[in-house]
Amino acid sequence: MKNKTEANFRSFRIKMLLRIAGLVAAAAVTVYLLHSLLLRGHVANGMVWLLQNIGGMGYGDALAFYDRTFRRHMDTILLLSLFFVFLVLLHVYLRFFTRYFEAIDRGLETLLADTPGEISLPPELFTLERKLNLAKHTIERQKSDMQIAEQRKNDLIMYLAHDLKTPLASSISYLTLLRDEKQISKELREKYLLISLTKAERLEELINEFLEIAKYNLSNVTLSYHEINLTRLLEQLVYEFQPILAQKGLTCRLEIADDRMLYCDGDKLQRVFDNLLRNAVLYSYDKTELTIAAVADEETVTLRFVNHGDPIPEEKLDRLFEQFYRLDAGRGTEGAGLGLAIAKQIVTLHKGTIHVESKEGRTVFTVVLPLRPPRAL
Repeated sequence: MKNKTEANFRSFRIKMLLRIAGLVAAAAVTVYLLHSLLLRGHVANGMVWLLQNIGGMGYGDALAFYDRTFRRHMDTILLLSLFFVFLVLLHVYLRFFTRYFEAIDRGLETLLADTPGEISLPPELFTLERKLNLAKHTIERQKSDMQIAEQRKNDLIMYLAHDLKTPLASSISYLTLLRDEKQISKELREKYLLISLTKAERLEELINEFLEIAKYNLSNVTLSYHEINLTRLLEQLVYEFQPILAQKGLTCRLEIADDRMLYCDGDKLQRVFDNLLRNAVLYSYDKTELTIAAVADEETVTLRFVNHGDPIPEEKLDRLFEQFYRLDAGRGTEGAGLGLAIAKQIVTLHKGTIHVESKEGRTVFTVVLPLRPPRAL
């Protein structure tokens, strides 16, 4: 690209030099012709003829008038003629040169006015044209990013209001009943108090989730690397999920080598695996099998969380890792849509990748992590 830019500038300089040389040559030819006409007397004969036929003078009077008026001031007339020729050629040159500035000005107006389409300049200004178009595309991309950020901010307000209002309104309703109903039974009072406490705990969980996603969006989040036994971590995770699995008649099969070691931030990765397994349970058909498989090579370990359930539409797959996006808000799930967003943040911090595939009733979340930290810690 640098060589191409230098070639364009050389071409531009050469063309400018050629045009200047052409203007100088044109001025020299004009002066030469004028000087020749004066020396050969063609100008004198023409002036005398004009004085005779238009001015009505005789040949002698016309010749005397020409001699008195023009011949004695021939040097002045020649200098004035040369100056006039110079002004004309200078105007032509400047008109040619300033068209580049006019083209640049039109390009800048297009850039500032946000007019659709590419900016077009003369071929000699190809490098500047490319830079202006690059700036135009950058501005358009930043504008689009700002619009997306604004929309996400509005979504945050909407989700925050909705998710906090539901348990809060429920808790207030039951507490109001406890206050107003004086003759309420002990069993009903305990039931209302239990519901209010559950809703209050849900409020606390939501607030913690919002604080956590804000924390993971900060650039100064660091990982605490240490060596963990990945096999034991996943076995413990599956064991803890047994009561939840039993509610839907699910089983979970773990496929991993014995004592597979991994250098990572174990606490944060446990959050990732917990979230992926929780989602797998939530969206699985009843009485089906979940699979967690881990395969390692020399540098990475690949984990797959597989469940059987309704396939996820293609257009929704890319949005699963967006903040506050919920796959099916109508299913009554209480999540704030932050779990997968946080999971992606954690995996990215580990220099890993996470993606999802879903087809034919089978959904697979794949996480690829380096076995060792990306740099010495």
